[in-house]
Amino acid sequence: MTRRTNASIAGVTFLVYIAITITSMVLFTRATSGEGIAAQLAGIAQHATGVRLTVVLGLLGNFCALVLAVTLYAITREQDPDLAMLALTCRVAEGIAGMDVSKTLGLLWLATATDVTALDAGAASALGAFFLKMEASFTASAVFFALGSTLFSWLLLRGRMIPVALAWLGVLGSILPVVCFPLQLAGLLGGPITSLMWVPVLLFEIALALWLIIKGVALPAPRLSA
Repeated sequence: MTRRTNASIAGVTFLVYIAITITSMVLFTRATSGEGIAAQLAGIAQHATGVRLTVVLGLLGNFCALVLAVTLYAITREQDPDLAMLALTCRVAEGIAGMDVSKTLGLLWLATATDVTALDAGAASALGAFFLKMEASFTASAVFFALGSTLFSWLLLRGRMIPVALAWLGVLGSILPVVCFPLQLAGLLGGPITSLMWVPVLLFEIALALWLIIKGVALPAPRLSA
């Protein structure tokens, strides 16, 4: 495919990925908006169709990550094939790691099971609390996403393939979660910042998507030889 084609596909995929992610978050938040584990499980049972839809949307989002890995690699490999390959690997790992839907399916089973295999209320509450905690906590998919986004943004910046200001927004916005995740895991960071740290990279991806669709990407700037 041509650079223009890869840029257009990447731009559309960015927008689809963002729409899928936001829709999935809204559906799951609505289903788990109750106070307490029992109320949240009851909400999941009430919105079971919506929760199942989040599983389907999640799988589509993972496919988007793979498409972005290939198209962004095709765009940036001329700038630095090794870094571009590493970035591609991160985005592929993001897509593969995100395919684990066992937590969501486990919550659905807990909320809707009526047969003899269903757990008693105490066990269901404890297991539900575990699954809900895992859903809201650190995931390997997010780490690989942040690393891959940082590397691809850096390559776009080095090659001057998109406006410099936009590329810098991508580098700085993407590296923020890379720095914050270890602090969050260590218990040194919490509160609203763990959600707000995604805002810069969200703004970058929306702006980048529109730029790729409308303008495409420039050829990489020539590198100076020794």
